[in-house]
Amino acid sequence: MASSKDYLNYVLEQLSPLEDISYRAMMGEYVLYYQGKVFGGIYDDRLLIKPTKSAVEMIGEPEYQLPYEGGKEMLLADVDDRELLCRIVDAMVDELPAPKKRRK
Repeated sequence: MASSKDYLNYVLEQLSPLEDISYRAMMGEYVLYYQGKVFGGIYDDRLLIKPTKSAVEMIGEPEYQLPYEGGKEMLLADVDDRELLCRIVDAMVDELPAPKKRRK
C-alpha cells in the first residue's frame, strides 16, 4: 500500500519548526531528510525513523516495525506530538551518516 500525499503533508507540517527538512518519493513511499541526511521515511502512512541511540532514549518504550518486507527495523514515531518529534529528529542528526557521494 502506498502512502498518501495527505499524510506526507501532515508529517511535513509537524516537522516545520525544523529547517532543512526535505523528502524524496520512492516507489509510493517517501524518504525523509534532515540537513541532507536520511533520518526516516513514510511507509504505509506510518512515520518510521532510524533507531539511533538518542531516538531510542527519547522515545522511552520504542515500538519497532519493518518499513517493508526484507527491510531493517525502524522506530515508529508519534507524529501527533510535534514538540517531541522535532526534538528527536534534531537530536539524532549528529548520529546519522553523511550522505554518500554519487558517482557521475
